[in-house]
Amino acid sequence: MSSMSRSQDARSPGVVIQYEVPRTRPDWTLPEEPVPESQPHDQTLDLLKAILLAWVARTGASAQVARNLAVRWEPSQPNIGVDPDLSVIDPRTPEGDELESLCTWKPGHTAPRLAIEVVSSKPRKDYETIVDRFAAAAVEELWLFDPQLAGATRLGGPDRLQLWRRQDDRFVRIYAGEGPFFSPALAAWVFAVNEGQRLRIADDREGTAWWMTREEAERTAKEAAVLAKDAERVAKEAALARVRELEEELSKRGG
Repeated sequence: MSSMSRSQDARSPGVVIQYEVPRTRPDWTLPEEPVPESQPHDQTLDLLKAILLAWVARTGASAQVARNLAVRWEPSQPNIGVDPDLSVIDPRTPEGDELESLCTWKPGHTAPRLAIEVVSSKPRKDYETIVDRFAAAAVEELWLFDPQLAGATRLGGPDRLQLWRRQDDRFVRIYAGEGPFFSPALAAWVFAVNEGQRLRIADDREGTAWWMTREEAERTAKEAAVLAKDAERVAKEAALARVRELEEELSKRGG
């Protein structure tokens, strides 16, 4: 069995609680029917997925991004698992975008490098034990985003943002609070924006270099091209005006 360590964040000194997490439990059985998602929950995840897909394309990373993908780690109990709201799998599986479920005992299937869970205003998932499942699944990094502060009160919560990381055989809470926090999995900073209702990613802690979706990047490039063209036109008009002024001065001197 894997062990898990939990601690309070840096806002105040605290104690570390460590206990064993089972590899499987009966209540971890994946539902046969999809769990309904609210519109804000869906929009938050659509934006994050678009940002991460653009990151994969921009960096050429050998990774894939998935929504609600079943992650399973016990071949004798394939219906036991966790289905992250969003996951980054690196390296990419042999099935690629045709992947139906991630089974970590299969060749080419590794536990997600990053999993993201968004707590809805009326949580249907058991967020008291969700971290235990990700610990058992050997996920490298987990983000818990609770925009409505509707999640578990465990460990002094609810907290808008939590960051969990695997450290050897432990799963440790690195951060809990309003953010931003640094994600080692992405080497980037994570922010709760729009009054804490959406997640965005940036290269810097100041939030001046935001990661964009493909559509945002294309729109920004078009706007920059228009601005550059306008600046070129203004500069050209100014140069022509200056030429006319010089011609007039020369004409007056010649006269």
